[in-house]
Amino acid sequence: MKNSFILLLIVTLFGCVDGTKQSQHDSSGINKIDIQAELASIEETRAAFELAIKEKRYADLSQFSTPDFIGVSPGSEDWMEYKRLREEPYGQFSYDSIIMHPKETVIVSDSVAYDFGTSIVYFTNENGESIELENSFLVILKKDKNDEKWRIHREVSSAVVE
Repeated sequence: MKNSFILLLIVTLFGCVDGTKQSQHDSSGINKIDIQAELASIEETRAAFELAIKEKRYADLSQFSTPDFIGVSPGSEDWMEYKRLREEPYGQFSYDSIIMHPKETVIVSDSVAYDFGTSIVYFTNENGESIELENSFLVILKKDKNDEKWRIHREVSSAVVE
C-alpha cells in the first residue's frame, strides 16, 4: 500500500511537471495583444464617430458599425420622440452632436472588446429648441479583419444614468 501511494505521488508529480511544460509551450505561441494600442484605436474610432455627427456627415456613420449591427435604444418618452424625429426628419430637426464618456473599456481578445459608459446626445427639435438626452450604454466592438478598425457590433442603451 505504501509503495502504491509513493508510485501514485511520483506519477502525479511527473504529470504536473509535464503539464506545466506543455501549458507554457502552448501559451508562448499565442499572439500578444498590445492593450494600450487597442485602447487608443478604440478611442480614435470613438472620436471620429463623434466628429462625423458634429459635422453632420450622417452618410459616413455606417463605417463605424459592422454590417450586422444591432442596437437597442433607450425606451423613455424623450428618447422615443428623438427616435421618431431621427427616422422622419422635418422642419428644424438636427442631430447636433454626441459626447461619449466611457467608464470601462475592456479588450476581450484580438477581435472583440466592450465599452461601457454614458453619453449625451444633443439635437434640435422641430421647434428649433436644443434638447439634451443622457443615456448609459454597453457596446460590443468587433475588429474588422480587413482594415483592423474597431466597429460597433451591438449596443444596448438605457435612459437610466447613474
